[in-house]
Amino acid sequence: MKHPLLTQIRSLAFYFSFWLLISTTEALVQWNYYNMEIELAFLYTYVQYGLFAVLGLNIWFVVKYNSPETYRWWQLIFFHLLAATVMIIIWSYLTTVIINLISAELADYLRMSLPARLLSGYLLYVFFVLLFMMIIYYQNFKEKVKREGELKSLIKEAELHALKSQINPHFLFNSLNSISSLTISDPPKAQEMVINLSSLMRYSLRHGQNEKVKFGTELDNNKLYLAIEKVRFGSKLQPIFRVDEKCFEGNLPNMILQPIYENAIKYGVYEATEPVEIVTTATYNGNFLEVTIENGYDPNVASKKGEGIGLRNIRERLEIIYGNPGLLRITDDKKVFKVTLTIPQN
Repeated sequence: MKHPLLTQIRSLAFYFSFWLLISTTEALVQWNYYNMEIELAFLYTYVQYGLFAVLGLNIWFVVKYNSPETYRWWQLIFFHLLAATVMIIIWSYLTTVIINLISAELADYLRMSLPARLLSGYLLYVFFVLLFMMIIYYQNFKEKVKREGELKSLIKEAELHALKSQINPHFLFNSLNSISSLTISDPPKAQEMVINLSSLMRYSLRHGQNEKVKFGTELDNNKLYLAIEKVRFGSKLQPIFRVDEKCFEGNLPNMILQPIYENAIKYGVYEATEPVEIVTTATYNGNFLEVTIENGYDPNVASKKGEGIGLRNIRERLEIIYGNPGLLRITDDKKVFKVTLTIPQN
């Protein structure tokens, strides 16, 4: 930890300006109330407080290397008493020598005021100790806050990577199963799925290090995903998009829509006998990007229990990134399942 006054010119200038003000005030008091000649009053106070201001800077090192965490209280008192005594002796001696060299008229006054100067020296030493202890406490507090912030950032990043790692294997498992079944029944479609899957995974790797992407980019990626699934389900899957153009420039976490589409296909399209529409609606008002994905489903088929891994994943990611788990809303009227994301833009 560096000296807080010697490392910053502004702080050092403020420090000596403070002592200049104290010296000037004391000189005026000596002149007005003790009838000391004004030249002698300024000489006495400027030399006395100027020397103490310079010597007082060294108290920082005494405070820094004698902390309560290192020594017991009685040891600290001894160290500071010893340091104060040595410094005050040097201060008094230098003050006397310098003033006598400049003007011998203050010699008697210096001898008479010695007890008062020694007492004021100890009081000033205590003031310096308290000042530097406060500065050290404040600097330690700032360092602690900074370290905690960096730690939270690392934890947040680790949590996000952990959540993302749950998405890709889940999707890959479904896609590879689909390709496997199509290699026998429809090889051209299987080839098409492999090409689309390759493009989709390339997108995932390219944006894996960026937490947020443009909505237009994310939507194109998910259209590719839906194209892969449409090869599998054919006319049963009917994607519909109702998106304002201004939404494309909005930002949202990457790979956050895909689990919603996976959920819609798993519970809406997979068991359906009729075409199922997956409707994507997006609006943007400058402060929030709102994306709604809804799909019909047959309530008589296997019912949904809870949110599932994908939707829980989204809720946790939104809570980590924005600090608000309420940005994901789910509506289920037993015929249509709707997921709404409200993404802050500021």
